[in-house]
Amino acid sequence: MALSHSKATEHTLILCTLFLVIQISQVCSYSDPSVSHSRVEFLPGFQGPLPFQLETGYVGVDESEDVQLFYYFVKSERNPKEDPLILWLNGGHGCSALSGFIYEIGPLYFEAVEYNGSLPTLVLNANSWTKVASIIFVDLPVGSGFSYGRTPLASGSTDIQSCHQAYEFLRKWLIDHPEFFSNPFYVGGESYTGITIPIITQLISNGNEAGIEPFVNLQGYMLGNAATFPYENNFQIPFAHGMGLISDELYESLKRSCEGKYFNADPSNTECIRFVEAFDQCTSGIDTYHILQPNCGPEPPRPQKWYSRRRRSLDERITELHNPKSSVSAFYCRIDGYKLSYYWCNDKNVQEALHIRKGSIGKWERCASNLSYDITLIWDSIPYHINLSTKGYRSLIYSGDHDMNVPYQSTQAWIRSLNYPIIEDWRSWLFNGQIAGYTRVYSNKMTFATVKGGGHTAPEYNPDECAAMFKRWISHEPL
Repeated sequence: MALSHSKATEHTLILCTLFLVIQISQVCSYSDPSVSHSRVEFLPGFQGPLPFQLETGYVGVDESEDVQLFYYFVKSERNPKEDPLILWLNGGHGCSALSGFIYEIGPLYFEAVEYNGSLPTLVLNANSWTKVASIIFVDLPVGSGFSYGRTPLASGSTDIQSCHQAYEFLRKWLIDHPEFFSNPFYVGGESYTGITIPIITQLISNGNEAGIEPFVNLQGYMLGNAATFPYENNFQIPFAHGMGLISDELYESLKRSCEGKYFNADPSNTECIRFVEAFDQCTSGIDTYHILQPNCGPEPPRPQKWYSRRRRSLDERITELHNPKSSVSAFYCRIDGYKLSYYWCNDKNVQEALHIRKGSIGKWERCASNLSYDITLIWDSIPYHINLSTKGYRSLIYSGDHDMNVPYQSTQAWIRSLNYPIIEDWRSWLFNGQIAGYTRVYSNKMTFATVKGGGHTAPEYNPDECAAMFKRWISHEPL
């Protein structure tokens, strides 16, 4: 491979190995009291009994199990005894798994109507990925969604801790659900989880090789518009030029003065900084999560600190989402639809139906505003993709092609850096007879796909196409 490991990544891998050595000495009990779960048959806002099997619960991880991770589990509506099992994490960092459960790939949606003071209405999602797979939606890291720490120390975490907690969660959950031992298993997520999911997958693989029980029938992983390496935002300028957001002249000036390092330039390079400021002026009114959407003010999932130069303005404008007071209509502004989750999840009856422990958290937020989380330990997940490729795991890497936060060009760039031969060259893939995106397959069992017209969370913007993409890939069919 042309790519070498950074010192930081080597140190991370050493930490992971040491952790696994410690885990080998642990005895796995097949009756784990650290897991509590309850069947949910009715949900406030949904008329009648749920037509799918929903379970919620907590899994205690870390020493003394002071970290309590909350999850929503939906059994496959097709054949849960044989269909794949997926552990799904949302990005942010710090966004609740409810985002995946309600807004993207889960079995329910909020009805997109003006908020009138009553509890938001839930409707069935015909494009739920649970039609063909069982999915565990986990609030991770600790402090996101309904997950919580029993002590101040347990309430904080890092990327590495979060990855180990995810692996421990999975092992304990499987011990409590032994009927899923043999199901094909995948890890999935979007956005910031592009940093953590390859590491979690590596931990599971290492654990299997070390003989840690239970054995996980790991088959691969999937990532959408995933953060991967520190220089991703440098691809925002080529993306903006290709989309007609900046002029040819400004683009050429930026290339000449910045030499490809647009947001990591030498502070003394005043010419580059001046042109970057001109770029910001041209794009400041754009919704960077989907450049065709109305710019109503950003709302999480948020880009991580090293990943967007607009972080200050994002944080300032996010504040109103944690205190939703305005009239809500999901027809024009997408963020208004997000506000419905605050009304729903903070309702007493909803929390009782979900079996939320009273007093465990304060006000629920879709993406935690005061998360105690250190994201500075891992800067590059590319080496993990390399390691997983050598082990033969499958992967689906997809990009909504109208996302400017993680442009599809940056994803293509790190995939090219792996230097694997192309076995199926660039072609369109179809849905209902129309081009839904473009795809390419590599010899390391990695499928890359764009979602035409998709945003940062592609299944949210293009549910029909993404459901078809997922069903074909998870069934080992060509897109």
